[in-house]
Amino acid sequence: MDERDEDLFEEEPLELFEQDGPDLFGGEPDDSPAVEDLPADADEPLSAGGPHRRSEDEVTASLMEAVDALREPAAQITRPETPLALYRRYRPDTFAEVIGQEHVTEPLQRALVNNRVNHAYLFSGPRGCGKTTSARILARCLNCAEGPTPTPCGTCQSCRDLARGGPGSIDVIEIDAASHGGVDDARDLRERAFFAPVHSRYKIYIIDEAHMVTPQGFNALLKVVEEPPPHVRFVFATTEPDKVLGTIRSRTHHYPFRLVPPKTLSAYLATLCDAEGIAVEPAVLPLVVRAGAGSVRDSLSVLDQLLGGAGEDGVSYAQATALLGYTPDTLLDEIVDAFAAGDAQGVFAAVDKVIEVGQDPRRFAEDLLRRLRDLIIVAAVPEALSSGLVDVAGDQAERLAAQATAMGPGELTRAAEVIAVGLTEMRGTTAPRLHLELMCARVLLPGADVDGRGVHARLDRLERRLSVGAGPVAAEPAPVPVVEPVETPAPEPPTKRSARNASASQGARPPAPDPVAEAPAGVPAVEPANTLAPQPPPWEDPAPEPAPEEQPVESRPVASRRAPQPEEPAASTPPAPPATSAPAAPPATSTPAAPPTEAAAPSGLGTADVRRFWPQILENVKNRRRFTWILLSQNSQVVEVRDGVLTLGLSNGGARDSFGRGGSPDVLREAILEVLGAALHINPIVDAAAEPTPSGTLTQAPSSPASPPRSPAAEQARANLRPTRSQASPAEEEPEVEPSRDDAVVAEDSASADELIMKHLGAELIGEDDE
Repeated sequence: MDERDEDLFEEEPLELFEQDGPDLFGGEPDDSPAVEDLPADADEPLSAGGPHRRSEDEVTASLMEAVDALREPAAQITRPETPLALYRRYRPDTFAEVIGQEHVTEPLQRALVNNRVNHAYLFSGPRGCGKTTSARILARCLNCAEGPTPTPCGTCQSCRDLARGGPGSIDVIEIDAASHGGVDDARDLRERAFFAPVHSRYKIYIIDEAHMVTPQGFNALLKVVEEPPPHVRFVFATTEPDKVLGTIRSRTHHYPFRLVPPKTLSAYLATLCDAEGIAVEPAVLPLVVRAGAGSVRDSLSVLDQLLGGAGEDGVSYAQATALLGYTPDTLLDEIVDAFAAGDAQGVFAAVDKVIEVGQDPRRFAEDLLRRLRDLIIVAAVPEALSSGLVDVAGDQAERLAAQATAMGPGELTRAAEVIAVGLTEMRGTTAPRLHLELMCARVLLPGADVDGRGVHARLDRLERRLSVGAGPVAAEPAPVPVVEPVETPAPEPPTKRSARNASASQGARPPAPDPVAEAPAGVPAVEPANTLAPQPPPWEDPAPEPAPEEQPVESRPVASRRAPQPEEPAASTPPAPPATSAPAAPPATSTPAAPPTEAAAPSGLGTADVRRFWPQILENVKNRRRFTWILLSQNSQVVEVRDGVLTLGLSNGGARDSFGRGGSPDVLREAILEVLGAALHINPIVDAAAEPTPSGTLTQAPSSPASPPRSPAAEQARANLRPTRSQASPAEEEPEVEPSRDDAVVAEDSASADELIMKHLGAELIGEDDE
């Protein structure tokens, strides 16, 4: 190094110091005077190492001060300590803190008290149920200074090392067999096992996931497990004990762990929530227990996730369902109520809502199956809700009880089987929504099952409809005695006027399968119109009459229970139009009038009941007559049901008039009788404020004075008709086939037109006899 380099080396620090300033390292400015500020008469001359240059110690001190200054703001920032996971913070330290495994902890504690601890144990069971934790507690009990004892002292060095959050003990070795299960690892363990423990009583090996050890590894461990040193204890923990080598299993004491019961786990989670100081809605904990599936560790992990995202008010039910992906109870209530009412629109609307909110159809099917399971238990065991057999919240318990009553055990069982089978078929499908909708459609149609399940479901539905009315309406109507024709002297021949009246009455009557109407053309079917009898014989078919207080469908239940007589083929005729309560002179006969046997509308049937079963009533109407179904489904609604009268609101006057013609009220009345088992009068109106008109009443007949009693000519005509039908040979008689109502629309309209012309224009209907 020459002189120039040496001078540069000596002057460079000074120049750098002057350029960067005295506060280079963040310390206080140096108060030492600069070179030009020194007095000329200073005592000591300036030199290269004068006072303007800082020594090495001073530079080091300044550097340390700068570092401390940089650390000072960081020290002022208070960072909260990151908490451990919930399952680690509350890990049990003693056997008394382990929940749900009393069948394991109690025998182990008695073995410790009796000093009969085995040299090898096998703990098996589902994940997260306490196998490894119990192994650590066993090691803590064995190595306690006061042990072996079932209750560790918690103060000795071994207890502190193995306590919750402790550093661990060098004499308790945990081995993960999933990554250390080879033969080399087994040989290394065998060699180390013969060394004595460092400061504990026993050297304990806890081998987790023992089923992952290879067969060669188990063979290498076999000898040391069979005859271990006195200071060695083995604890194998596994979820699949069948995969553990049989020779190893035979040398251990096997303790099977189980899943924790829901009630026990729910109470434990509630205590942890109180310890954490976070409010949780009661309906949240069952969801956590369900998500954990009986595993304590999994349940604590789910609860930790919910507590971490809790708001100011704690954890809400809506937050838990959204986070865990479960179906809300409101949606399940909606679809179950729709199933009970047979409301297909409500069912498929609920399915559409499931898809719209992004719910997994498989998860929804699982939740629905679980709900049906609860309803089946509630229907079979009424006290299941109070005894805790079905663990639900208080408000939900009331809804479950109502739903179980609404459906019935047979229909519930069938629905659960349909959903269970469909859920199995949904695995691996590419169209889960389609499968879900098909399952719901099958539940809505009990008739699709021809076996006992469908029969029970239909019986439950029928009993439910009968229970709505709370009366013996359609179950057992009063029997009507069969009135045989009375032998009377033959009256005078019928006149032409009576024949015309009979023809006019047949034209005004709604078409129905009537054997009398099918008589040969040469024999006139004579029947006077608007004739009232207290109890007409079964072979008669009285004409419709105005009936303010009529009782509909009086002959249908009776005809179904009475065998047809050979001489009276009209005994199986469809229900006759109702008779009126207007007084009329009874026909002269020696047989007393029988009391009415028709089914009266039950007093318990209300507007809500009819509205609830209205979709099923419309479906029944559709099967009977499509024209009436189209008219009702597009233009009608149930306004009120009171005193056995159904007030039916129609959208306009044209719809009301169309409903009044062609026998539509009879179709609706029969559908209501079959669905609800109740006979109701139909009162069609345009709207709720409009007054009903005679054309909208049940009988469709204008208000007119009662007709006189049957004339002898009419009686003679009917008497002449009966021998004609009875004299026909059996070979010539064909089975009666009920004509379709749709085919008779034209005839009905024509009959109504004839009646209108005769009433308003004074015309007479000319029959074949008049020609």
